[in-house]
Amino acid sequence: MSIIENKLTSLQLTLPTVSTPLANYVPCVIAEPLLFVSGQLPYENGKVKIVGQLGATVSEEQGIEAARHCMLNILAQAKAALGSLDKIKRCVKITGFVSATADFTAHPKIINGASDLIVAVLGDAGKHARAAVGVSSLPLGAAVEVEAIFEVGG
Repeated sequence: MSIIENKLTSLQLTLPTVSTPLANYVPCVIAEPLLFVSGQLPYENGKVKIVGQLGATVSEEQGIEAARHCMLNILAQAKAALGSLDKIKRCVKITGFVSATADFTAHPKIINGASDLIVAVLGDAGKHARAAVGVSSLPLGAAVEVEAIFEVGG
C-alpha cells in the first residue's frame, strides 16, 4: 500500500470505486508534470450521495461532506490514472462548484471540505490555490462538484 493510501487508512477514509464519465470526456489527463482530474461529483456506490441546493434543501454540513466525497473521488481517479498516489508531489489547484440559491454566500466554507481533506492527506503538499464558485445547478442534481490539478512525477 502506498504512503498516501496508508494516510487515508489512518484517517479512516476509503477510496471509492472510480466512476465513468457522464459525457464525452476523460476522467484525467496527464500533461507532465501535471495531472488534471475532471470534475468529480459526490458519488458513493454508483449514485450521487448528496443532491440539491445549498441554501434550500442541503445544509452546510451536508455540503461540506459532499465536497469531501468529491475529493475522495478525485484521489480515486488519480490512483487509476497514475497507478499509485505516491506519484503525487503536490496539489496545485482545486476548483469547487456549489449548487446554491442566489442568496447563499458560504461557498468557500463548503469547498473547505475538499481542501481540508487534501491537506490532511498530503500535509503541506496539499496546500493549493483554489476557486469556490456558486452555480444554479450541477449534473445529476449534485450539490457540489470539484476538479483538481496535481503536480506529479516518479
